Amino acid sequence: MTDELRSLATQGVLRAAINIGNRALVQYDGTHLSGVSPALAQRLAHEIGASFKPVIYDGAGKVFADAHADRWDVAFLAVDAMRAEKVAFTRPYHSIEATFAVRAGQRIETIDQVDQDGVRVLTSTGSAYDMHLTHNLAHAALERSGAPRESFVEFQHGRCDAVAGVRASLEAFFRDDPDIRILPGALTAVHQAMVLPRKDDPRITALDAFVAKAVSDGFVGAHL
Repeated sequence: MTDELRSLATQGVLRAAINIGNRALVQYDGTHLSGVSPALAQRLAHEIGASFKPVIYDGAGKVFADAHADRWDVAFLAVDAMRAEKVAFTRPYHSIEATFAVRAGQRIETIDQVDQDGVRVLTSTGSAYDMHLTHNLAHAALERSGAPRESFVEFQHGRCDAVAGVRASLEAFFRDDPDIRILPGALTAVHQAMVLPRKDDPRITALDAFVAKAVSDGFVGAHL
């Protein structure tokens, strides 16, 4: 497995796309990365004898858009059938939930109540929950912004009636805002996997085995 994965590194450097917009998986203070995604990337780099180089993104859609641009060697994305037409996924290493934030004065108490006529929902372009909402919203109007933080800022400034996001990211961003509530429950479960930038890359089997081992030996759980 290790021999096969060594070729992922570019001239001895493993370029790992790290989405800092997902706070459930990545924490970033401007200089230091922590969380399960960078930990997995660092473990992979160590095992194949490469140095680790994070390639920082602020949204999953931007990571996916760069899949064939030779900017990263491995990435972390939510599993999605449309994305799988372009990139290769391992098994999930973790599942997280997405939900909505709404304004405190609105009569929206549950996730199901968001999908009604006259409600405008804001989402981050290309995110897993954007794809889910695109296929599943029947009545509410869907609008898109850039990275998750951009959509949160726009919502805070008055755009739309609800904003979708990973629960941990919503809670971190709006924790000091008494005018905004995070709805209970899950809009969708987002299954997170490691990714190679081409769907037909045979090394995905070895990378999948790497993920399986990191889950079974407790490494993933220790970094969540």
